[in-house]
Amino acid sequence: MLNKLNTSILKPDGRYLVALSGGADSVALLLVMQEAGYQVEAAHCNFRLRGEESERDEQFVVALCKSRGVALHRAHFDTREYAALHHVSIEMAARNLRYGYFEQLLTDLALDGICVAHHRDDQVETVLMNLVRGTGLRGLQGMRPQNGHILRPLLAVSRQEIEAYLQAKGQSFVTDSTNLEADVVRNKIRLNIIPQLLDINPAAADHIQQTAEHVSDALAVYDEAIQQQRQEAVVEESADRLVIDLSKVRHESLLFEILRPYAFSIATIASIDNRTGKLFSSADYDMVVDRGCVMVERRQEPMKPMVMPEDGVYVVGTGKFSVRSFERTADFVPSKEPQLVHLDAAKVQFPLTLRPVREGDWFIPFGMTGRKLISDFLTDRKVSLLDKRKALVVCDATGAVLWLVGYRTDNRFRVSDATQRVLLLAGA
Repeated sequence: MLNKLNTSILKPDGRYLVALSGGADSVALLLVMQEAGYQVEAAHCNFRLRGEESERDEQFVVALCKSRGVALHRAHFDTREYAALHHVSIEMAARNLRYGYFEQLLTDLALDGICVAHHRDDQVETVLMNLVRGTGLRGLQGMRPQNGHILRPLLAVSRQEIEAYLQAKGQSFVTDSTNLEADVVRNKIRLNIIPQLLDINPAAADHIQQTAEHVSDALAVYDEAIQQQRQEAVVEESADRLVIDLSKVRHESLLFEILRPYAFSIATIASIDNRTGKLFSSADYDMVVDRGCVMVERRQEPMKPMVMPEDGVYVVGTGKFSVRSFERTADFVPSKEPQLVHLDAAKVQFPLTLRPVREGDWFIPFGMTGRKLISDFLTDRKVSLLDKRKALVVCDATGAVLWLVGYRTDNRFRVSDATQRVLLLAGA
């Protein structure tokens, strides 16, 4: 098995942390890395999920490391409490705790990488899981030998080869009984689907692994083409906002690759078309289609109403909002700037309130005589759903909308020939 160890991802003089559960895979990884001459330390996590079996695994690991002269680091976690607190599955909780601990050890011990014992059969399961859940080309490559600090030196080795290696060494290991239960997706694939595939073709697992490798090679060419097309299709991009011109999207794969970092599902991306106004959401982002463009924005908490009892400068998020009254002079000219307006101060009752637009809000737009719902006004101005949700209004003590910020003031509060005192409102 030593000849299948992926040494291309390892430094000859490197020091590595081996994730050691006590199972056959991790035990084989520890032994083969020692045999290859690498400096290794081990880390074991007790998730306290399997009662006496979890304690048995830990004691086995302690004895193994002692016999091999390997430094061992141990952590105990209340996994169920973590899962409940963070509203994640037990499996995700264990993964987060495990890798968080490993990364901390990597930093504290100044090691060169974290070696985990994923092997060829794990790779096959991953590719099949991705296919079942729906994936793009990237999902068909399965796990990569190296992902940041995470290294997988045994990815080309089968489980059968691992067990044969341990048997030849006379090395025992422990078995996690939950791996024998077909109660999660991966176990169902391992216990039910893969045996049927091997029955159809004994080389099925090898072929799936080889396909994953071919896909990985092809992705280098694919990514270059995607990057060129991405530059044409993305018309606006910042840390919190992305706009894609659908007319420049030649195929669904391009849309998937552009939107992949925003964690929208395959089904969501596949359902995108030119229909305007439909809202899609992922964990942290909202997305709409608007007049031939896909718009994505990081979701933010709605602004809390801010009461402004008198003239002054008020801090609003990262900006400021100014309120100032002054006597009208003979040469006064009302502002035509979208973020600075003048109103008739005598018609306004303090305190003022700056707040998000609410359903049912209405005003009489400057220059008009009839009421108009603010939502309809924004629709007429072709304002996207995402931008509508960020729209703000300034109201006075009576609840009347004085200004739809950045768009239009209310005609009832306009400056007229009779105005003697002017109220200035400005947002920055």
